[in-house]
Amino acid sequence: MTGKIKAADIAAAEVLAGVRYTEGERALIAEGIEAQILSAAARRKLSFDNADLPALRFDPRLGDFSMPAPGLLRFSDIDPGPLPEDPEDIAFAPVPVLAAWLARGALTSRALTEIYLARIEALNPRLFCFAAVTPHRALAEADRADQLRAAGTDLGPLQGIPYAVKDLFDTEGIATGWGAEPFRDCIPDSNAAVVERLHEAGAVLLGKSSLGALAMGDVWYGGTTRNPWNLNEGSGGSSAGSASAVAAGLCGFAIGTETMGSITNPSQRCGATGLRPSFGRVPRRGAMVLCPSLDKIGPICRGVEDTAMVLAALNGAEPGDRDGIDAPFGYDAGAGLEGLRLGYLPAAFEDAAGATDVDRAALEAARGLGVTLKEIRLPDLPYGALMEILSAEAAAIFEDLTQSDADDLLTRQDVGAWPNRFRMARFLSAVDHVQLDRLRFRVMQAMDAVFRDVDAVIGPFNTSPMLLITNMTGHPCLHLRAGFVQSGTRPRNTLGAQSPMIAPGTPYRVPHGISLWGRLFDEGTILGLGRALEARLGVAAERPGLPD
Repeated sequence: MTGKIKAADIAAAEVLAGVRYTEGERALIAEGIEAQILSAAARRKLSFDNADLPALRFDPRLGDFSMPAPGLLRFSDIDPGPLPEDPEDIAFAPVPVLAAWLARGALTSRALTEIYLARIEALNPRLFCFAAVTPHRALAEADRADQLRAAGTDLGPLQGIPYAVKDLFDTEGIATGWGAEPFRDCIPDSNAAVVERLHEAGAVLLGKSSLGALAMGDVWYGGTTRNPWNLNEGSGGSSAGSASAVAAGLCGFAIGTETMGSITNPSQRCGATGLRPSFGRVPRRGAMVLCPSLDKIGPICRGVEDTAMVLAALNGAEPGDRDGIDAPFGYDAGAGLEGLRLGYLPAAFEDAAGATDVDRAALEAARGLGVTLKEIRLPDLPYGALMEILSAEAAAIFEDLTQSDADDLLTRQDVGAWPNRFRMARFLSAVDHVQLDRLRFRVMQAMDAVFRDVDAVIGPFNTSPMLLITNMTGHPCLHLRAGFVQSGTRPRNTLGAQSPMIAPGTPYRVPHGISLWGRLFDEGTILGLGRALEARLGVAAERPGLPD
């Protein structure tokens, strides 16, 4: 510090803190605040690794929480039909169909992997959805899957299915760049937990799917990841490459993460099916930490049952995982929907909220499934203020980036981008942050009350506070394609304030989805409902018109 803090300095700082003090109060603050500043400066000399976690941990379970019963894990017994002659028809098949062809010997994992590698080579230069492709590793893993199957070893429905993993998961010997220039050359010496589990399930790693820098948006050091349905707009974020690759038929499924919409937003944009599991269900070891109390890992696929198959392979806390919650996972493809109570917020389906005819048609389609629709209400609370929790945690995790000025290397430097948000977070009040945590707990109680009255909630992706609320409370969300809308001549908005236009465009017919939210650790209910809704809507199989 240079010079003594004066009352006038306190008065100037009040503008940033949003408070107001008297002259006498300012004089007292100026007299005692130097020690507080010196204490903070001393602490800032200490550097942390990305994986260093806070002492306080988030647990979404309230005191009287009861874990759902395990239930059955039973997938559909489908007849996939004969193997198509056109490789594109194979590439776009959902995981249950691919798994059936592989199991029956109609298709080998090597042949399927070669189809996807060829499509990646042809289309990735236009989509920017892969940060790294690993053909040699992929073919070796495909051969392993085929050899195990030939020897009579069944590793489950993912055996031999090629996938992409978001480029914030450690992959041994493969660059893991987090979409951000300062980290683009980092090469881990081990695999993330989810990569290990998918290997154990026999899945084949094609490469690393792109993400917006440090898990925001769709702009990364390789460009802007594109929506296959409209190359003039980004694919949404931050699991941008995962959703784009799935929607374009470049992989069987992909892995994404969500802190605040990063699975559901690109799934909405690209017409994919994304499952954000309950907080703590999937282990996060080896994944980039952004916000310790908010980060979640889940699958992005072409169909609802695909996500159930992937989650079954990922499920389960690891020993010693501070934030992990060991929970059973059940999904019964043969279960009915009798007695299911489905809640909805009426205002979320109104034009004034931004809802579309597709949203309202999805609500009516759900009604047609025989479920009981029930209006729900949320207490009037300042939900938007909870976003400051995200900003504070992210700014703390990446403090070294800000203090070293390495944040200047990031491509995005607009008002909503991380560099500016990290800097602004330095002016957040610690007192306000504690009060935000108390607000968060009140919101957890409110959602607990909602789910005592209904089994699931349906709503548009972002016309109500449900996206924000359920990310803060840790409740699961399934987002699936519901229909199509015209995007107009300008790209649609995405989370994270992207640049509004990549290239001049004409109106495009693009996918539009609907969200289902469920009780904590009760993904099976929304998956069963989602599968029935997917079948009734009948729009999941349409493909983007991308030429090879």
